[in-house]
Amino acid sequence: MKRVGILVGREKTFPAALIDSINERGKGDTVAEFIKLGGIRHDCAPQYDLLIDRISHEVPFYRATLKRMALDGTVIINNPFWWSADDKVFNYSLARKLGVAVPRTVLLPQKDYIPAIVSQSLRNLEFPLDWQGIVDYVGLPAILKPFDGGGWRNVSRVNSLAELWSEYDQTGTLCMTLQEFIDFDQFVRCYCVGQEEVMIMAYDPRKPYLSGEQYIHDPNYLATALAERVTNDVRTLCAALGYDLNTVEFAIKDGVPYAIDFMNPAPDAELASVGEFYHTWITKAVTDLVFKRLAESRERPRYRWDAMLNPEPTRTSAVASLTEQQSRSVAPGPTGSTKKEKAKVAIAGAETPASNSSVSPTREPAPRNSRRSESETDTRTTIKKSRKITSSTRSKTPFS
Repeated sequence: MKRVGILVGREKTFPAALIDSINERGKGDTVAEFIKLGGIRHDCAPQYDLLIDRISHEVPFYRATLKRMALDGTVIINNPFWWSADDKVFNYSLARKLGVAVPRTVLLPQKDYIPAIVSQSLRNLEFPLDWQGIVDYVGLPAILKPFDGGGWRNVSRVNSLAELWSEYDQTGTLCMTLQEFIDFDQFVRCYCVGQEEVMIMAYDPRKPYLSGEQYIHDPNYLATALAERVTNDVRTLCAALGYDLNTVEFAIKDGVPYAIDFMNPAPDAELASVGEFYHTWITKAVTDLVFKRLAESRERPRYRWDAMLNPEPTRTSAVASLTEQQSRSVAPGPTGSTKKEKAKVAIAGAETPASNSSVSPTREPAPRNSRRSESETDTRTTIKKSRKITSSTRSKTPFS
């Protein structure tokens, strides 16, 4: 008998539906259940053949446990090693290398630091920061958001340099990015399962969460050629990032799909949020993936970090050709990039220097104690006037 564990946060309908679907198909030979974790011994025997992770990005104990389980051969969706290493700035740089259109993006130094970081710790930091140059490159209005966040949390729209400073002064120890605002004609969120199966969903981020108005089932929402490009871009990104479960969001302007968010390895799948059609689709697609992964042969792992990253992609044919990259890349100006290999795609670029700042380059910092709380206090996405997209505290999945 093969065992499948589900690790979840506050969400209800998706994990329950997934367990029922796996158990129905497994007919006693494959059994799915909610996993229970206590004190984890370093030498404990593996108890699950496969585990689906929906919450470890918020709970360090869970993340460390999943890495421990992966060492013994448990298949984990998604790979906790890649997920731990990822951030949005690397992802935007990677997307550009792959020929996927992305908005202009700048990584910003942190506003505040823990007490142990003093001025001597930041001698490599440019001071004062060239705020005007940053705004000239990105343009206004712009979006200020964390470099590794999700769920529209701590995301603001800024319309002027003064508004940027005001919002930046409230970010505490969060590392932020400033990104070009795409005044979209259409917006889609796309499920991708197994780096192959793609579902394009018409999505309106301006509507409140759980309003029933965010997701619209419209198979003809995108023109055929545009839908094909979006599908190919989704597969290209997820194969390069190594995620078996992800959502990719595109803001579409003048026929160009700009990938604005594609680090969502625990995507929202709740019935009340995505609706019955998409909830049913994602449940079946993930169930199919579970049985596919369980049927695959696994070699004895090499006990090295790079082996645990599993760089071999499930799918390689979606990676854009050099000609396609050159014809489709949006490269308005040089941006920093990191050097890293994913899906055997060699990415060579100038390394971005570490940027840190304990003070605002334009004024004394507002008093801050620590990073904003990430507690689960609100699951709604709201629009605050004309400049604030949201201050929702929900995570990559709104129930985490």
